[in-house]
This record gives sequence, structure tokens and C-alpha cells, in this order.
Amino acid sequence: MYEFDVVILEDESGGYVAFVPALPGCHTQGDTLQELMNNVKEAVELYLETLPEKEKKELLRQRVVGIQKVKALA
Repeated sequence: MYEFDVVILEDESGGYVAFVPALPGCHTQGDTLQELMNNVKEAVELYLETLPEKEKKELLRQRVVGIQKVKALA
């Protein structure tokens, strides 16, 4: 069993978008949080199917430490 951090964003057109920082390119969307989490689980499982065991273990070492806000002038 693998466990990954997931970042969830509210989509401007409604619903939600999620991505998995440890799995580059692994992202999905859903109309509800429940649908989103089901889709994330499926996306992660499909992503992991493509990787050799060694690569899976390397990806598991990455952890999201936190999310910070940064102010910048535009």
C-alpha cells in the first residue's frame, strides 16, 4: 500500500482539480470532493502501474512539507 500527498484546488469553472506532487503529471478533476478523491486514487494506481518497483520506492521518499503563500508585485 502506498500513500501520497494530494493538493486540491477549487476549479474556476466549478468542481475541483487535484495533483500529486510526487508523481509528475499525475492530476485529475471531479465535480465533488468524493468524485475527485475516487479519480485521484484511480490516477495514482494507473500511474504506478507504469513504474518499476525501484522507481516507486524513490517517489515515496518525496513528502510535501507544507504550502506557503508568497506575496509578489505584479
